[in-house]
Amino acid sequence: MSSLNLLFFVLIFTALPHPFVSKLEGIDVLLDRLDSKRVNSSVQESAAKAVLQRLLPTHVNSFHFKIVSKDVCGGSSCFLIDNYKRTSQNEPEITIKGTTAVEITSGLHWYIKYWCGAHVSWDKTGGFQIASVPKPGSLPHVKDGGVKIQRPVPWNYYQNVVTSSYSYVWWEWERWEKEIDWMALQGINLPLAFNGQEAIWQKVFMNFNVTMEDLNDFFSGPAFLAWARMGNLHGWGGPLSQNWLNQQLVLQKKIVSRMLELGMTPVLPSFAGNVPAALKKIFPSANITRLGDWNTVDRNPRWCCTYLLDPTDPLFVEIGEAFIKQQIAEYGDVTDIYNCDTFNENIPPTNDTNYISSLGAAVYKAMSEGDKDAVWLMQGWLFYSDSAFWKPPQMKALLHSVPLGKMIVLDLFADVKPIWRTSSEFYGAPYVWCMLHNFGGNIEMYGILDSIASGPVDARVSENSTMVGVGMCMEGIEQNPVVYELMSEMAFRNEKVQVLEWLKTYAHRRYGKAVPEVEATWEILYHTVYNCTDGIADHNTDFIVKFPDWDPSLHSGSAISKRDQMHALHALPGPRRFLSEENSDMPQAHLWYSNQELIKGLKLFLNAGNALAGSATYRYDLVDITRQALSKLANQVYMDAVIAFQHKDASAFNIHSQKFLQLIKDIDELLASNDNFLLGTWLESAKKLATNPSEMIQYEFNARTQVTMWYDTNITTQSKLHDYANKFWSGLLVDYYLPRASTYFDYMSKSLREKSEFQVDRWRQQWIFISISWQSNWKTGTKNYPIRAKGDSIAIAKALYDKYFGQQLIK
Repeated sequence: MSSLNLLFFVLIFTALPHPFVSKLEGIDVLLDRLDSKRVNSSVQESAAKAVLQRLLPTHVNSFHFKIVSKDVCGGSSCFLIDNYKRTSQNEPEITIKGTTAVEITSGLHWYIKYWCGAHVSWDKTGGFQIASVPKPGSLPHVKDGGVKIQRPVPWNYYQNVVTSSYSYVWWEWERWEKEIDWMALQGINLPLAFNGQEAIWQKVFMNFNVTMEDLNDFFSGPAFLAWARMGNLHGWGGPLSQNWLNQQLVLQKKIVSRMLELGMTPVLPSFAGNVPAALKKIFPSANITRLGDWNTVDRNPRWCCTYLLDPTDPLFVEIGEAFIKQQIAEYGDVTDIYNCDTFNENIPPTNDTNYISSLGAAVYKAMSEGDKDAVWLMQGWLFYSDSAFWKPPQMKALLHSVPLGKMIVLDLFADVKPIWRTSSEFYGAPYVWCMLHNFGGNIEMYGILDSIASGPVDARVSENSTMVGVGMCMEGIEQNPVVYELMSEMAFRNEKVQVLEWLKTYAHRRYGKAVPEVEATWEILYHTVYNCTDGIADHNTDFIVKFPDWDPSLHSGSAISKRDQMHALHALPGPRRFLSEENSDMPQAHLWYSNQELIKGLKLFLNAGNALAGSATYRYDLVDITRQALSKLANQVYMDAVIAFQHKDASAFNIHSQKFLQLIKDIDELLASNDNFLLGTWLESAKKLATNPSEMIQYEFNARTQVTMWYDTNITTQSKLHDYANKFWSGLLVDYYLPRASTYFDYMSKSLREKSEFQVDRWRQQWIFISISWQSNWKTGTKNYPIRAKGDSIAIAKALYDKYFGQQLIK
């Protein structure tokens, strides 16, 4: 038996059917009701065929697709792969059956992965590797009797409420179609569908006598809509034009329609209580309170302190009902599952359990008045981020405030801090085991593959488990494709995955051939970047992209002033982002592995360059691994410069500071050699959506601001969220991160040269001026950034390895 066939046997064995047996009141009823809403079989089969057409146009006639009932799958969702009983050469070769179109496309993906050695990832992470798929007429047969793969839990959920801002904000239908195809191939059947809701809110609020002028202050700009929707801010980056509102509603209808054609259940938004300020004047007796500040510098009322309508006020139900009904009027009766996060980073005014129960009941009533069968889907992040408030009595009061089965909780950060373990399975409420993984769309090689490979199984087989799904809730996509491929597979796996063995097959599929150096590299990656067990939420804090804002002359062992401590720690909102912090006078970049080990892996990977030079996936990974190694090196070089400064060693300081600046330039050149690491792509996609010059200016400002300062500043204080959405993108490094570090080092050098104090406040003022000028590109002249790569990634990576890591590669 060949190693490839043995692999197929192992994969089939580890995915033996294990039907989901519902222990939860209402879940089976909900599943049956959602099944009844699906479009007919012929529409779904055609939609699955269209996915095949876009993925493998040469093989459209090689596969036969058919929708089957759940009875064929023992009452669960499944797909079946079998050999087609051909009577002529013109007939299909492989039959794939499934209970929905998503099951069929999942089966297609499973087949081309494990029988044809193909690989599917986002375009921006290397794209598809389908060269290994045999030509039509030569597709491999499966075993006699076929293969049946059942979902161990009903749902595979996708998206975070902020993904729409960090990743999707500038997408048009062409890109959305690719994403929905990717979702279908990965088996996602419960996606968030949040686009276009501002157009719905416009219609709803105007029926409550709110004017468009009022809404201009309520809605944010496009890149910040996620936080306006959550009531964190208002007006920032806005207003929204009618063009935008109309555009996004049309797009949302296409998105929802395609999801339905593929048998997915879209999760739509619902009313969480966030209202325009004008509503308080229109309804003066309503219980509307103004919330506190969320991360502005000076508590600027232009952006901060939004208004919340208390869920117990009758107006709450009235507005919530109107919003649900308006969505149904626009999209049809397409779902019963609605997201609402009223209490996310918004603590109730009292911990009285009766009050909390009444709040939850009111939120649910607003949904159910609009859709009598509504189910509340809630992100469970609040139970960690505000754990001091949400003790067991308060959690139970909220979770039990609605009928059992009418609330589903996303255990949002189960890959690192699973709440199900400490809450008696959410006190009986059904939940989805989710991987959060990414913050702000940062580019950082990071993951916990062992947790992904075992966590969902541990949760599902635990005593009295109430788990009903798995999910991916990253803030930003298009990074770390290995993490998302493994997580997607867990929707179909009953047993834990042996990660090292799985990685060997992953590498073979991703690059189209087995290369020993590549397998060895992936073993190193498994033990280093993909083995983060320190409990820290990995927001990229590398000093190039999140430059420390502090005065190092005050941090050489002496006490730290409160103000400078604040700048040094770069605290993010509340306890939201870091699960543990080191106490140190020095800035701490996150490092959970030996960079020397990663550098060994980089050398091995470079040595495979001749064998894989034509592989787009190899070139993407080579750039990413090289970037990762150099960025961690830059952290140490920065610390060397700081230590030299503190020791007043001007010569050493000059050497290390110049090396740090050169690293920024060199990494920028590396990133410029690959289409997937370019600032220009982000900016041009924003401008492309504009329908007039003023929108183009606004959208570019939104795009530039989100990835840099993020939020407001004053002349001496950076935004509290600066660099939250940092990116390793060519163009951003040399034109934004480089001048920031360069001006900082200039002030340090001046301090050493003149034996004077380091003027950190002067640097802050100068840097903030430079930053604002860069964000407002239209004020200082237009610079268009490239959207096409320049240079040879392999040659550049080899040169940088030799330059910084001091060893000649084996030729």
